[in-house]
Amino acid sequence: MSPWKPGLGAWLEGEGVRFRVWSPAAKSIDVMLETAGGSSHILPLDPLEDGYFSGVSKNVAAGARYRYRIDGDRCLPDPASRYQPEGVHGPSALVDPSRFSWSDQDWQGIDLEKLILYELHVGTFSPEGTFAGVREKLGMLKELGITAIELMPLADFPGNRNWGYDGVDLFAPARCYGTPDDLRELVDAAHALKIAVFLDVVYNHLGPEGAYLGAFSPFYFSSKHKSPWGDAVNLDDQHCEHARNFFIENALHWIHEYHIDGLRLDATHAMMDDSPTHFLRELADRVHASLPRDRNVLLIAEDDRNLARLIQPAEEKGYGLDGVWADDFHHQVRVLLAGDSDGYFQDFSGDAKDLAETIRQGWFYTGQRSRLRNEPRGTCADGIPLEKFVHCIQNHDQIGNRALGDRLNFTVAPASFRAASALLMVSPSTPLMFMGQEWGASSPFCYFTDHPEALGKLVTEGRRNEFRHFKAFTHPESRKLIPDPQALSTFEQSRLRWEERSREPHAGLLRLYQTLIELRKTESAWQNSESSSLAVESLGDNIVVLKRQAQKADPILAVVCLKGQGRAILGTGSITKPPSGKQWKVFLTTEDASFTSSPLPPRVKDKENFAIEFQGPCAVFLRPTLPAWTFHMISQNLT
Repeated sequence: MSPWKPGLGAWLEGEGVRFRVWSPAAKSIDVMLETAGGSSHILPLDPLEDGYFSGVSKNVAAGARYRYRIDGDRCLPDPASRYQPEGVHGPSALVDPSRFSWSDQDWQGIDLEKLILYELHVGTFSPEGTFAGVREKLGMLKELGITAIELMPLADFPGNRNWGYDGVDLFAPARCYGTPDDLRELVDAAHALKIAVFLDVVYNHLGPEGAYLGAFSPFYFSSKHKSPWGDAVNLDDQHCEHARNFFIENALHWIHEYHIDGLRLDATHAMMDDSPTHFLRELADRVHASLPRDRNVLLIAEDDRNLARLIQPAEEKGYGLDGVWADDFHHQVRVLLAGDSDGYFQDFSGDAKDLAETIRQGWFYTGQRSRLRNEPRGTCADGIPLEKFVHCIQNHDQIGNRALGDRLNFTVAPASFRAASALLMVSPSTPLMFMGQEWGASSPFCYFTDHPEALGKLVTEGRRNEFRHFKAFTHPESRKLIPDPQALSTFEQSRLRWEERSREPHAGLLRLYQTLIELRKTESAWQNSESSSLAVESLGDNIVVLKRQAQKADPILAVVCLKGQGRAILGTGSITKPPSGKQWKVFLTTEDASFTSSPLPPRVKDKENFAIEFQGPCAVFLRPTLPAWTFHMISQNLT
């Protein structure tokens, strides 16, 4: 297999630079070049088949600025620009990826079974708010034990602060975070620590400011389908093959030019495609075909439809993606712990029985009627490995899309948060954490933007009106409490406060996460494989029991009381019975003194039936062991 080569943008080719752009409605395209010395010249591009224009210049080097001139009129940045140093309206800069010296030649990526994801926003993760700032914190993430960071979208956006979902230059890392090589240094440093790097990419819409794709071609979007942002991306209408190619080229660019290990595909439910081969299937096929056999890249969809075909293999008529964000787990936990009932939470009971079913299946809705949507939702997930479902108790959406950007630990008791954290980590589904979750960060994660004034006012108004149907914000005065997305203070208060990690109670929660992650990585019972097994059930309204077991090894039992008090009698059911001739023994609880300065541990009784009496929320982990009388008999025989 030959190495991947770009097909759009500007790249070094021989002794010159190749420019290539798709603009089927244009009669002529010129490259307006500005060299470092201040001189400039014009390179007319040659028209090719299917509306492409291409040409080579030998009078330009890395760092030069350029624009495309369409039909002798508008001068615009390259739709596939690798860097926009002066912002989304400025000239594009020529980047030479070959100048970077990689040290990750032995890195091959990460297997899905070993994935422990840590989602972060570059601008608020560190005090610097840059790629370099993230790189400096990698050692702490290594100590935590996560195996992959997932960067929220990096495509350059208008202004100097944004979640990233308003990106318009999809190939260009946001200049406010650093240069392209700064991003490469971050990825290379992560690989040196055996940490994979995932990237959130947005292929369902572009931001409202600085998006010039439509000026190059009217066929990037189509009125055939509508999305929440207007006309949908053109995946199945006239000239769709070239629009599809643009987005697939973008995925290949991140994977090959930046050594990205996986992509989180934003809102794939908004990528409407009625063609014989769905875009997602083509994307997966082309990404995997571009890789050497020893390189592993994972593709994970964010999709709220609970569609099995997203993650079923191609031979089963699936799209062949490696995983999917399955938010039903989060919603069940949130309703159980916090009692949320607005919006999509109305579809979830939050009782332990439904939560256990969600853990067992990967998602809860498998075709039942949704109260919110007033139609059936979901498909059966039988036979799909549970590691393909990404579960969380927090992520950027589930915090930032709340009116005040409040985290789960702001609302629920610390003991409940510890218990929910344990449930996430013991589940066989792939766990995802949001930055600062591991120490119960006190900073919110608000929605923030930096649009021009006129657009910014509309964004602020729209943000606050979005919550007018929520009980807490029905009155106009109450909506004024919602942070203004355009205010610099909204962005600044969302930054993590790293000094908290070393102070209690944050430090105790951090120790708990480190312990849970280490157990997930080392305990054979918690390893995902074809021969491992899961059994899960509820005991009452608030207690979930999980038993996980690897082949030819003892099981581990997790009994998790998420809220209030309760009693769990073990040994009376098929799940809670210990192996023959053995009894359960507690080896860890989330109320151990090392995790909290005010522990409220459960009482364990084993005279008649092994019983756990919860004085409050707690997760208890048990192993089977030989009864004390057995050890006594062995001792007598030895003597």
